[in-house]
Amino acid sequence: MRSIDLLAASRLATFAVFTLAAPLAAQAPTGASASADALSLADASIPDLQAAFDAGTLTAEALIQQSLARIEAYDRAGPELNSVLWIAEDALEQARALDEERAESGPRSPLHGIPVVLKDNVDTRDMPTTGGSALLAGSVPPDDAVLVQRLRDAGAIILAKVNMSELASGVTMSSVPGGGWIRNPHDLARSPSGSSGGTGVAVAAAFGQVGIGTDTGGSVRGPSTSNGIVGLKPTHGLLSRDGIIPLALSFDVPGPMGRHVTDVAHMLGAMTGVDPADTATARSAGRFETDYAEFLDEDALQSARIGVLTQVSGADGEVDWVVESALEAMRAAGATVVEVTLPDWLWDAKGDWYTTLRWREFRDQIPAYLATLGPEYPKTLAEMVERSRALASPTAEGGRPNPTRWSLLAQEDVSGVPEDAEYVAMRRHGMSLLRTLLDGILQEEELDAFVYPTSPTRPSLVAGGGGGGAPSATNLANLTGFPDLIVPAGFTSDGLPVGISLMGPAFSEPRLLALGYAFEQATRARRTPVLTPALPGEGVPR
Repeated sequence: MRSIDLLAASRLATFAVFTLAAPLAAQAPTGASASADALSLADASIPDLQAAFDAGTLTAEALIQQSLARIEAYDRAGPELNSVLWIAEDALEQARALDEERAESGPRSPLHGIPVVLKDNVDTRDMPTTGGSALLAGSVPPDDAVLVQRLRDAGAIILAKVNMSELASGVTMSSVPGGGWIRNPHDLARSPSGSSGGTGVAVAAAFGQVGIGTDTGGSVRGPSTSNGIVGLKPTHGLLSRDGIIPLALSFDVPGPMGRHVTDVAHMLGAMTGVDPADTATARSAGRFETDYAEFLDEDALQSARIGVLTQVSGADGEVDWVVESALEAMRAAGATVVEVTLPDWLWDAKGDWYTTLRWREFRDQIPAYLATLGPEYPKTLAEMVERSRALASPTAEGGRPNPTRWSLLAQEDVSGVPEDAEYVAMRRHGMSLLRTLLDGILQEEELDAFVYPTSPTRPSLVAGGGGGGAPSATNLANLTGFPDLIVPAGFTSDGLPVGISLMGPAFSEPRLLALGYAFEQATRARRTPVLTPALPGEGVPR
């Protein structure tokens, strides 16, 4: 679609969603009140939903019905956000069973009956996992990823698999049948960012209460900012990657995404724990929590020292203004904000450091995942490149070419091997050098966290490829393994969300969530996307 078409669609979609109201009124989900005192689904947190469940004014079945109605109205019709690939066929059946269980023995956890959406690179036994790639179309794994099983054990309902940048890299589209470009619910002409764009859109539009993305260089955090939600890139090793299509295991982490810091905290605690299938999680032994919500403190900023990364600004004056307003809100809440200037050589080198590891690792590590698939699927990156060159036109099944990502596949295939001196030097020394530097600054300045604009510019135009704008600092958290929490900070004059990042030392999630919660409660900057308002009959009774 040309840029002028996208801009026109952006203006028309607001009108279109309101024209849906009449037919959808007849489809209002049962079990939910449309009374004036009902809380909107997009504003409700997990504690709000659990309170309604306990009061008997809402059921998990009714909640799933509301989610499905929103997907039908806004993802399949209306603005056609194109974020949902597959819906669990037994979602309503799961919900009814969980309602019965609640009545008989009470909830398993705060996630009991809560709908979750998953990025399409996370294995599910009941839905395909393709990484958004036509090369893996139709692949259904034999079992769930470890984190998916932990969510199910907590009583969560895995509602849907969502769209993504193909194989977690490149432009914000997939080639898999039913995929294609993902659209931002705040402005159809703008990118939702990648690679977890589908999760960001689906959570922002309240198709699911919470979601899972994955982050290798910013792929949870970019979509969280561009769609105006909360997202966490956790410490490397805190959550298992077993059953997730790898991009680069030195950096890869799954991360929770939600509309509220509280929801992200509840989701994180349900997924932690050492997993023998992922040796990186051994580092979390004795350091993980199972209840991060207990650390949330609306007064946490009163005693905080925050270091603002001064070099991540100047690319977009409106983003800079929102960030400065966020810093002022932190000061007003009692925080001390100090300026931090990182060495110029770091900004010059970090992109090459990242690529040196990322490209070689994908080439080296993807065969292990491909080996778990059927014989009809490629088994090496070279074979993926070869097959992609035979897909220059749309397929009969609805797949579409993705030349940008497939060109990158070819570059990754010739990038080298982990035995290369450049790789070995970076893996052994580069990452520890950066980790030592940032840890040292945090200690010397007595900082709780660094803060920076997650993206220094507003979301880019999809017509430009849907990539990011000016370079971001997000891959600092991947190169160090540090956690990074994104919280909505405000909006530009054209209605586009801006987020701030709070990055701290390894396993500092309790403190980051406390700080993020305090900032969220002080500013309440999140807004429901203009293209996905509440439907008739939708709501959570108070």
